[in-house]
Amino acid sequence: MLLGNEREQIVEACRFMQRENLVVGTAGNVSVRVGEHVAISPSGVPYEVMSAADVVVTDLSGATVDGSLTPSSELPLHLAVYAATPAAAITHNHAPASTALGLVVDEIPPSHYYSAMFGGVVRVAPYAPFGTDELARNVAAALADRTGALMGNHGAITIGPSLDKALSLLPYLEYICEIQLRAMATNLPVKLVPPDLLDVAVAGMATYGQQPTH
Repeated sequence: MLLGNEREQIVEACRFMQRENLVVGTAGNVSVRVGEHVAISPSGVPYEVMSAADVVVTDLSGATVDGSLTPSSELPLHLAVYAATPAAAITHNHAPASTALGLVVDEIPPSHYYSAMFGGVVRVAPYAPFGTDELARNVAAALADRTGALMGNHGAITIGPSLDKALSLLPYLEYICEIQLRAMATNLPVKLVPPDLLDVAVAGMATYGQQPTH
């Protein structure tokens, strides 16, 4: 089975999103790029019964090269992001806080320094119908120099050099959206991290945590 390990990882990632209430039903999708191939979750398969064999492998034009099911309707989005960024993995979800905040702002105000985890202020891509080239272009632009974005009237997306990294960012993105929504609900002025100090945090996050020694 082509990209067997990656297909197993995608199944586990989908189930993680379900357990963490980051998706509703079969909404959301996950992919991994390896060279000229992309493994992506299938369309409409419940996560609790999804298997690695259900995950579809395509080439970079979107043509299926392994798998019998239809790939996610957001395949054009994933392919556009891979073309525009160095990402090796993508996760897309429909979590409540990130989806709600994307309805009322054009970017997530930097009310928490965790915004730095995404490379700076997180943008909201303008709405376009799901599965369209327009949505793909909008999201790819919002992800320029970023590892996460919101999708207006839709959900959220994270990218990374591995699926583990992209997936690990999703709860943090939901967290900063929840914090901002709660602060806005007080109707009081929301304190923001100044741009220069957010830049400091971005630089700090680049080397945060245990770094490989090889």
